[in-house]
Amino acid sequence: MLTKKGKHATATQKRRFTWTDIVWPLILEQNKTTFTLKQYQKQRNEICKKNNIEIISASRGLISLLNKEIIFKENYMYFIHYRLIPYMRLKSNCSYSTAVHESRVR
Repeated sequence: MLTKKGKHATATQKRRFTWTDIVWPLILEQNKTTFTLKQYQKQRNEICKKNNIEIISASRGLISLLNKEIIFKENYMYFIHYRLIPYMRLKSNCSYSTAVHESRVR
């Protein structure tokens, strides 16, 4: 899934993978806007094992999502941007591009 690319393309690919395969399914599964690092790591490990991906390759995606302000961290909790909450309530598919767009609109 994660292939060799340039520096910026690799970062985007990791963010996209982390969002679509780990974070968003975790949000929908819990039906909550928040999650802990432990919950994220458990989900990440399961997905990486299932898809035969090194955990190291997927580990930087969460930090990258924080930098893009798609998710935020407060104390020990991570939570999604408030403009993504309607997607969660509808249990709809929120792609990475939608998440980026919604978090950028001000």
